[in-house]
Amino acid sequence: MFRAFFLLLASTSLLSAQTIVNVWPEGRMPGNGAKEPESEVQRKDGFQRITNVSKPTLSLFAAQRADGKAAPAIIVCPGGGYSYCVMDKEGSEIAAWLNKNGISALVLKYRTPNNREGAFQDVQRALSLTRAKAAEWKIDPKRLGVIGFSAGGNLAAKASAPVVERSYAAVDEIDQQSCRADFAILVYPAYLDGKDGQVATDLKVSPSIPPTLIVHSEDDKRHVTGSKVYHEALNAAKIAHEFKLYPTGGHGYGLRCEREAKVWPEDAMKWLESIGMR
Repeated sequence: MFRAFFLLLASTSLLSAQTIVNVWPEGRMPGNGAKEPESEVQRKDGFQRITNVSKPTLSLFAAQRADGKAAPAIIVCPGGGYSYCVMDKEGSEIAAWLNKNGISALVLKYRTPNNREGAFQDVQRALSLTRAKAAEWKIDPKRLGVIGFSAGGNLAAKASAPVVERSYAAVDEIDQQSCRADFAILVYPAYLDGKDGQVATDLKVSPSIPPTLIVHSEDDKRHVTGSKVYHEALNAAKIAHEFKLYPTGGHGYGLRCEREAKVWPEDAMKWLESIGMR
């Protein structure tokens, strides 16, 4: 069964984006880019890791809906410790899964390495850009969420719980569109807790946080504490959310988990249906 599943993932990870756009207009990106040319980080597992990103892009994978209606959409934030973006395992493979379920996906290649401020600006701009292009891309601008993995999960949390409404001065009319997510899915998110055992200071727990799903595993010892802290803070603030905590799964599996967390994609779709986003 797993062999067939992995073969399916191998084929869907090659899915090509219908449209790739620059997140920022030429010469108007706030903040800084990388010092080195964009490149791939080579690892034995063969996944595509892109670093030194100075020109963030948004890749559209549009869902084909039989009813012809505008599709809900999710901006996909790959992980990589803010050092690089894992563009296939936590990018195009996620897009293929969302498309299969009638949801359009937009994979964000955000600024790296070690540029959290730039990455946050990129995801906020991506939300505004998608809403500005909603009619062209046949996307419902009122059903636009974010999903992120590991560092991308941190980025998705920041997009839904920002300390400031917009982290940069508007550069054009696109920034008149909202930069807030309508929902958020955080998959084994990183960096959600601070040194004092409280929610990280770059997250603001407030009533404006949209419905949120947190996915994690007990055996992800390095990062699960942050999800628990964030869950407890959302509970205390009476913010609608769900916390799926599986006994085993580890970290960094995307759709390829063979342990108990392997059911997270099915659970996520049920959750999206429950909040009216499918």
